[in-house]
Amino acid sequence: MKNCHVVYLVCTAAMIGTGLAAAPASSVPLTHVVHPGESIQKAVDAAHSGDTVLVTPGVYRESVTVSTPDLTLRGTGRSTVVQPGTAKAAADTCAGRGNGICVLGTKDENVKGVTVADLTVTGFTQTGVFSMATDGLTVRNVNAVKNGVWGIAQERSVHGVFRGNTARDNGDAGIFLANAVKAEEGAADTEGTLVAHNRLEGNRIGVTVRRLRNLAVEDNHIAGNCAGVFVVGDENTPKAGDMVVRDNHVVRNNRSCPKTERLEALQGSGIVLTGVEKVLVADNTVEGNAGTSSMSGGIVLAASMVGTANAKNEVKGNRLSANSPADLVDAGTGDNAKSNTFAGNTCGASKPAGLC
Repeated sequence: MKNCHVVYLVCTAAMIGTGLAAAPASSVPLTHVVHPGESIQKAVDAAHSGDTVLVTPGVYRESVTVSTPDLTLRGTGRSTVVQPGTAKAAADTCAGRGNGICVLGTKDENVKGVTVADLTVTGFTQTGVFSMATDGLTVRNVNAVKNGVWGIAQERSVHGVFRGNTARDNGDAGIFLANAVKAEEGAADTEGTLVAHNRLEGNRIGVTVRRLRNLAVEDNHIAGNCAGVFVVGDENTPKAGDMVVRDNHVVRNNRSCPKTERLEALQGSGIVLTGVEKVLVADNTVEGNAGTSSMSGGIVLAASMVGTANAKNEVKGNRLSANSPADLVDAGTGDNAKSNTFAGNTCGASKPAGLC
């Protein structure tokens, strides 16, 4: 019967004297190899904590759910492609919700240590890679392309690492991180989540960080979106913020995107802070972001949709040029807005004047 192959990782040891014994076979990590025509999900279901599911080059038309801790799901590069299947799926499944690969813990317990790496996920109506209730999830070298909403998305999770991915031509954000999409509550502590060295192009927004605290967005190339980076808060407490946006290359995010139920039309926004506090925006290169939206410009501080002002944010050491209507824009109002600081930035024009 055709099924995934299992390759045993064997260790050899010299047995000298007595009192030494080989580890039980069940404790030895396995690699489950999946070939075209076989099911990735069946291999995942057969795997145990510590195992690897290795998916060889080819097109796999299915959605995959991972809930086993310390499992690695990886392909062999962009030629390992996961696309939507043709069978009708139940509404409460990963496929039924329009997602490609789902990494899911439970309401009471996060799933720990899962890695998704080295593959392409494309054509799903919602999200390429979606995760919820995870601890220490790594998404690495994933090519998330032309998915209906998000390329890579995560909710209610901690210690995540999103590194070296490409998210291109997705309907909303290339990478989307949030506390919860369907609940009104204060910002959640991600306990050091990292978004680094990703390439984010042609999306509505390159990276969206919504109602979260304690994370870093660093060293990403963000170009050709309607907006580059959005850090979003609201009136709930604790307030969103207490994070770093550093060393990113944010250029020519000048696509024009129509308004949505939650957000106005976007064009030409580099880095936008809205309704957040204690965000450090430092050492970024922000060039050629130009548009006519109220959030257009290089680095923009704007009041949130519910009127929450930015407070105690620090914008320093950034290199800005050819952004319109200005390189630096501070549209905040009220006493809290006066606590934001701008220092050491290289730029040509600001609104109001005097920020450069």
